[in-house]
Amino acid sequence: MRLHHDQSLLLIVDFQAGLLPVIEGGGAAIDEAAWLAGIANALQVPIWLTEQYPEKLGGTAPVLLNALGEHQIWQKNHFSAMEEAPFAEALAALGPKQIVICGTEAHICVLQSALGLLEAGYQVFWLSEATASRRSDEARFARERACANGAVAVSADMVAYEWLYQCDTPIFKEVHQRFLRPRSARPVTFF
Repeated sequence: MRLHHDQSLLLIVDFQAGLLPVIEGGGAAIDEAAWLAGIANALQVPIWLTEQYPEKLGGTAPVLLNALGEHQIWQKNHFSAMEEAPFAEALAALGPKQIVICGTEAHICVLQSALGLLEAGYQVFWLSEATASRRSDEARFARERACANGAVAVSADMVAYEWLYQCDTPIFKEVHQRFLRPRSARPVTFF
């Protein structure tokens, strides 16, 4: 199945300031999420963020918020965003069928949210290089488990080019000039 920008939502899970200093590869994961969010904004793909118990873990990292255009933030106490009725109801009302998911921690909130989305009938795309945990093994195990249950592992480039679909449109030219560049040219964020 191919991703379609008009059927997608980018879900960025719990990239919170109080958690990120202990996340292995957290800066690189944020950079990938922010890069894809820029393309999502250009294509009018909704961007939703979650924050797990922000009173304790802080809000979304400012470096990510500063890179985002239009977005919506959902606060949650359950590890799975789908267990929060307002979130699940708003997602159903909005109507995307394809959810591109990333964030921290991969083996807790991202995994449980992905499993909840799969149980609810959504197509879930696990944005591999933008999903991290305190230990890289935990992130790998989470991706494997999500994919064993029906999620599809993807890279940010895969998503971007599937959303863009063709190269002879004005939006492709705009996005290509603004966002598409060699991977080595993407900045890495440090905390």
